[in-house]
Amino acid sequence: MKHFLRVVTQFFVFLYCKCLWRGLKFVIRKVTGRCELQRICHNNKPGARRTLKIESSLKYSKNELCQSALSAHPDRVEKTIDDIMTLKKVNPDTNPQLGISLQASLFQIVGYRSLVAEVEKLRREPYDCENPDHEEMLMKLWKTLRPDSPLTGRISKQWCEIGFQGNDPKTDFRGMGLLGLHNLLYFAEHDKATALQVLHDSLQPKHSKMSKAEWEQKNFDKAIGYSFAIVGINITDLAYSLLVSGALKTHLYNVAPEMPSLSHFQQTFCYLMQEFHRFWIEEDPCDIMEFNRVRSKFHRRVLRQLKNPDMALCPHFAASDLHLVNL
Repeated sequence: MKHFLRVVTQFFVFLYCKCLWRGLKFVIRKVTGRCELQRICHNNKPGARRTLKIESSLKYSKNELCQSALSAHPDRVEKTIDDIMTLKKVNPDTNPQLGISLQASLFQIVGYRSLVAEVEKLRREPYDCENPDHEEMLMKLWKTLRPDSPLTGRISKQWCEIGFQGNDPKTDFRGMGLLGLHNLLYFAEHDKATALQVLHDSLQPKHSKMSKAEWEQKNFDKAIGYSFAIVGINITDLAYSLLVSGALKTHLYNVAPEMPSLSHFQQTFCYLMQEFHRFWIEEDPCDIMEFNRVRSKFHRRVLRQLKNPDMALCPHFAASDLHLVNL
């Protein structure tokens, strides 16, 4: 009975708020002479703060044209904006900036949806050792991370040197499919120095029989001991969850002036890899068995940071220099 009353109460509160809000919007428009979209564009600078509000306004609009704008094809964005301005009775000649602002935000919105679909397609595609393209990418990863150590064979214990679990890496890609391989290779090729440093650090044992003086003399100050490739696939999963949940909109709407692309997602992965590496060292876990705890804590920290609509990763990509900044 209590549950029923709670549901009924919530329903009436929803109706009340919905009617009140629409009435309030009507009054504000009459007073200011501007529709909600005009007010959003006028009162918010370009980026996530503006685009998130425009997205919300279109999503909860009672008009089907506004709602359908969120799933418009990129080629139809300009026409969609013209239709919305006609619907809102906004003269494009006297308000040219509104059309420009709405178009930029809508490109970001539909681009984000396209990126989610592209990333999901890669995640669902399994690694196929019979596919020469897949094999070529895997070999590139080895050669980039181990340029002075030729593989003795396709099936080899050497794969453990870059953090795979067994003799054949294909089994480790099951969870994230080709997306994990794409991200690892992007990191290795586009920020090679950082990737090699993270790999080197990951290979250092957590504990050593060396004395503290010997350890410091050899510059082994980052003794962490985790599997580079496995952690990379796991951080790919973290980046994927941020993307599909919408949490990554804050970052992407701030750094991609138009449509977010796969490269933006991969740059985000590189940043997360480096930041997790630092976070792992700061947490100083006893062993790899604490990985899930540390990962969950790191995930929560990133989510908190991304709740700030002005937060973004450094837009000039160099993973070694990336850090969260307030725009």
